[in-house]
Amino acid sequence: MIRLLQYNNDSEFCLTTFFGDKIPQKYAILSHTWEAEEVTFKDLQVGTGAKKAGSNKIRFCGEQAKRDGLQYFWVDTCCIDKSSSAELSEAINSMFRWYRGSTKCYVYLSDVLKSAINTNRLSWESAFQNSKWFTRGWTLQELIAPTSVEFYSKKKELLGDKSTLERHICEITGISAKALRGSPLFSFSVAERMLWAKQRKTTREKDQAYSLFGIFDISMPVIYGEGKEKAIKRLREEIDKASKGFNREDFSVVFSFSNVSSVERFVARETELIEMHKELSGDGSRRTVVLHGLGGIGKTQLGVAYAMRHKDSYSAIFWLNIKDENSLKQSFAKVARQISREHPSNFRLSNVDTNESFDKVINAVKAWLSRPNNTRWLMIFDNYNNAKLPGNIDPAAVDIRQFLPESYQGSIIITTRLSQIRFGHSIQIRKFRDVYDSLEILSNASRRKGLRSDPDAIKLAEELDGLPLALATAGAYLDQVAVSFSDYLRLYKQSWKQLQKSSPKLDSYEDRTLYSTWQISFDYVKQQNSLSAKLLCFWAYFDSQDLWLELLQHSDLNDPDWVRQLANDEVSFHQVVRVLSNHGFVEADMSSQELVESRGYSMHGCVHSWTVHVLNQAWDYDLSKLATKFVGAHVPGEQNKRPWLTQRRLLQHATRCSYMFSNGLIKEDDMAPICHNLGILYADQGKLVEAEQMFQRALRGEKKAWSPEHTSTLSTVHNLGILYKNQGGLIKAEQMYQRALQGYENAWGPEYTLTLDTVNNLGNLYADQGKLVKAEQMYQRALRGKENAWGPEHTSTLDTVNNFGILYKNQGKLVEAEQMYQRALRGYEKAWGPEHTSTLDTVHNLGILYADQGKLVKAEQMYQRALRGKRKAWGPEHTSTLSTVHNLGNLYADQAKLVEAEQMYQRALQGYEKACGFEHTSTLDTVNNLGILYADQGKLVKAEQMYQRALQGYQKAWGPEHTSTLDTVNNLGILYSDQGELVKAEQLYQRALRGKEKAWGLEHVSTLSTVHNLGNLYTDQGKLVEAEQMYQRALRGYEKALGTDSTITYVPALNTFWAFGSFLELQADVAKSRTMYAKASLGYEKVLGPEHPRSQSLRHKLRALDAVVENVALEE
Repeated sequence: MIRLLQYNNDSEFCLTTFFGDKIPQKYAILSHTWEAEEVTFKDLQVGTGAKKAGSNKIRFCGEQAKRDGLQYFWVDTCCIDKSSSAELSEAINSMFRWYRGSTKCYVYLSDVLKSAINTNRLSWESAFQNSKWFTRGWTLQELIAPTSVEFYSKKKELLGDKSTLERHICEITGISAKALRGSPLFSFSVAERMLWAKQRKTTREKDQAYSLFGIFDISMPVIYGEGKEKAIKRLREEIDKASKGFNREDFSVVFSFSNVSSVERFVARETELIEMHKELSGDGSRRTVVLHGLGGIGKTQLGVAYAMRHKDSYSAIFWLNIKDENSLKQSFAKVARQISREHPSNFRLSNVDTNESFDKVINAVKAWLSRPNNTRWLMIFDNYNNAKLPGNIDPAAVDIRQFLPESYQGSIIITTRLSQIRFGHSIQIRKFRDVYDSLEILSNASRRKGLRSDPDAIKLAEELDGLPLALATAGAYLDQVAVSFSDYLRLYKQSWKQLQKSSPKLDSYEDRTLYSTWQISFDYVKQQNSLSAKLLCFWAYFDSQDLWLELLQHSDLNDPDWVRQLANDEVSFHQVVRVLSNHGFVEADMSSQELVESRGYSMHGCVHSWTVHVLNQAWDYDLSKLATKFVGAHVPGEQNKRPWLTQRRLLQHATRCSYMFSNGLIKEDDMAPICHNLGILYADQGKLVEAEQMFQRALRGEKKAWSPEHTSTLSTVHNLGILYKNQGGLIKAEQMYQRALQGYENAWGPEYTLTLDTVNNLGNLYADQGKLVKAEQMYQRALRGKENAWGPEHTSTLDTVNNFGILYKNQGKLVEAEQMYQRALRGYEKAWGPEHTSTLDTVHNLGILYADQGKLVKAEQMYQRALRGKRKAWGPEHTSTLSTVHNLGNLYADQAKLVEAEQMYQRALQGYEKACGFEHTSTLDTVNNLGILYADQGKLVKAEQMYQRALQGYQKAWGPEHTSTLDTVNNLGILYSDQGELVKAEQLYQRALRGKEKAWGLEHVSTLSTVHNLGNLYTDQGKLVEAEQMYQRALRGYEKALGTDSTITYVPALNTFWAFGSFLELQADVAKSRTMYAKASLGYEKVLGPEHPRSQSLRHKLRALDAVVENVALEE
């Protein structure tokens, strides 16, 4: 039963009583401190409540509830009939549940005011921290129980809620943030919950016990007149009953972990602790939790932490070491001594030290644990790593079931490295995911502070990858040796074995050192499956992550027999890996990434270091060569299904191969084809520096093995040409292409397909150099040859068709460009599918074309489709993905979405600088466009810095007459014009115009853009004749290049209409001016939308001109 308040039709509040399932699901509740003149239940009954000061709080609660859409509300002063002892007792026992069920809890702080002048936190924070509300006993449950708690000042101003004020509340109360956020209260020890209430007071002393009923989830009768001491005693008894069960006193054993290393400052694992407590809580029947995971992952420490936290919940806790049968029997003897000391009359053995056999001791302990009502004990079996399981032939293996009490009661925790231990609830203990947890272990072990802001400490924590043993080992070493975090990381990478051997032994870990912890498990693996042991050794020559079956299926007759057996078929491979998985060495990769081959397996980075430095102390050059051969042989070609998915998986293994090459750990004999394939992999993934290194290795090997004219040599030369072009090294690229072309023509003739591929790529190079005539000649030759050799729909033919589209677009032939793109797109979708990277490249190119045509909606659709596909195929940092990100920035800039544009440019710039370097032309393109954006935002100093950086880079990479160089010259001219430096601006415009006319021709859209800018400049200089000539020339050129229809949707042309309209308006030629404005307005509304600032500005202009015309007509 609960009484709730609501407003009646007279705007007065009245009470309604609800029972059982009729209680409303939503209601508000008030939390406050009692003061003089509170409104009671009787006051409401007789109608005297409105006259009391306390009615102000009730009215506040009701009005706030109404604002929050809540009809009902509850206030403790007047919703309980305290004259009825039965009702009062029921209410006190129900209070926590009522607060927890509320939709909103409003805390009214009568001693906190917000300043009328300064409403920031400093003005009321001190009063909030010192509020008496935090000192009262009843308000503890009122803070913890509700989900939503809002704090209000005396003037009913919202100060914040339990979430936004969490830091302050934690500091004031000492209550854990997890408790405030709703973590189950049983996950906090009795002692910790008692501590929350220790400093709180109640008006009636016995209420200090009654106010804690909900905190401990107990109910008991309220006996007024019993006094504080009796109430507290009864509360303690009820807590003990709830946690330990009845008759516990007959089976209590003093908690002692004298033979177990203590865990000081236990870190994280809160989720696991809560899960363990949930699974082990019950009615006394048997509950078992199995903690399994890699050695050194912290299973033992978690068991200790659980026992320490919940020791009050158990009558007895026993720790047993089950690493072998002898250790387990010794542990049982210690347990027997503990029981015998405290229960000599109830224990079967009189002398457990010397006179009894271990079997009798074990049976006696099991019998005592199986006695009726002895249900609240906890046994922790630690290090159950040599279990008697199918396949384990070790005679020393232990069967834990022989050592468990026969009665189905009590709680059991088992720690093990074995994932096959299946009885009970299994919890896999994994590495720390949050680097701050790793830093906390490092800090505790090293006794060094401030690690969260130390970049070297963060790097070390990331390298140790959340493995507690590795972190504790590092911390212990750093505590004893005066080295920095960066020095330790260097030693870890360079001298792993020596460092680990010299590190301090850790009392809190069974095997004491990172160096030795996995050796025992490895010995078990060797006993069970020699192939599993060999695979673990072989893994050292691959990356630690994602090793899968197909990658290992490239062996030949020259390779060891065990390698062929290992990857003979899927069943054999998984059988071998399962042994490693059972012992915690590896885990199946369950990531959500798309795959075209089988799922892989991964090992922790620290385990991988151990396999390198311990299992492979004598480096095996044959295995390093074999692993590299497998990686290189697995690089997919375009004919493979979605090759980019496999490429991305291979990249980390290729990085491992590169490391071994660079450090002389692979003999390079006969490795040229493998290096060539790895170069292709790196190039496709945008890793251009690594690609060049691999191609150069391949070229050295091919020169040594074959002649310079051999097709394999020429293929590498050709791929180096592609690489140099992508790096912006156009001279070197042309040299490679020409060398490859001559070699192919001599060896195979001018119509050979590889010859034509080189011709096509020379066309790409000439296009990038602005040599458009030569580029078109190359494309024409390549296209004719490919159509003859492959047919019009072959993907190689389509590559050249796509390149023609790019060329025509750059020549301003936008109709022809679209035709080429559409042909290429249809062909690619038919041949490769809609998600292939070649398809996406053409989609991206269509986006550029549509943007140039002013079709911005279609352009964004193309860019977004390309971006989704490229992220999926290449990842977010690949240069192809960054190109689309960059062009989305261009589009958003054209749409005046300047914030979104800057985000895209900055993202692209960071990616390009990382992938290509600071002077690569793709990087410079983004720098140039950031300059444009900053200029549009009025950030002229930043704009000039961007332009100057881009100009210097372009001149170095392309030369002073390249079109990209000229575009930046043109942009600098615009900037100087905006700054009023008209002479400098004209010089730059003239330079840009001369260069563009030479490169593009008189009517190219890029040329016309500079013509337009000269028109603006001449207008500003008062050279009106020259200005009009420029505007007229630009408009004629746009119509010729784009056609009349496309001109009015092409934004640069619309800008010229507007500028020419402004020029004519200054000349008082209202009619012509209005015509220009109207064309621009129509176009902007069509392209950018009617709400775009340009559209709105032009509508205003047109209205103003119409008003002028109307006034002139009236005057006449």
